[in-house]
Amino acid sequence: MKAFWEKRYGEKTYAYGKEPNIYFKKTIETLTPGKILLAAEGEGRNAVFAASLGWEVYAYDFSEMAYEKAMKLAREKGVTIQYQIASLSDLEFPENFFDAIGLIYVHFPDSIRSMNHQKLSKFLKKRGHIILEAFSQNHLKYQLKNYCVGGPKIKSQLYSEEKLKNDFKSYKFLTLKEEEIRLTEGSFHKGLSSVVRMRAKK
Repeated sequence: MKAFWEKRYGEKTYAYGKEPNIYFKKTIETLTPGKILLAAEGEGRNAVFAASLGWEVYAYDFSEMAYEKAMKLAREKGVTIQYQIASLSDLEFPENFFDAIGLIYVHFPDSIRSMNHQKLSKFLKKRGHIILEAFSQNHLKYQLKNYCVGGPKIKSQLYSEEKLKNDFKSYKFLTLKEEEIRLTEGSFHKGLSSVVRMRAKK
């Protein structure tokens, strides 16, 4: 799996573009800047945008090529981000450290999804926000019609409102809905698909 991502992020162009995810951008602009963690952040488009708004940004991804591209983008935009080459299991942040966590197309399989969401939740302050956009279980039928829309090809790695309600039981859901949207994010998120969008307050 790591080899796949190193190859994808090793290309000269940015796989998912340099602009932030639309839902992440729209949501983060409504929040007061503080500390934010971007999980599996890839080439840094969301981290760099958050930093441009005054957030103290922490990010991680296990891809060295993603790290290089993210730091290049941060320099290009004149912002600073703290980025680790790491997996979730490597993180050692204090509990109640972050004001927000961004989970943009972070697809944990069912076998570890709830456990990983619980670990991330511990890093979030009370009244902190989680911003999530991910492909829904209905994504597979869109993928059959259009390979360029990207995303996991296994149902156990796709999300639903019920899965997220279960994982974040103690949260207040400000947004939780499945939507059909047209993605225009670089070469690998391109076309009509079904996603789940969530904004939840701890």
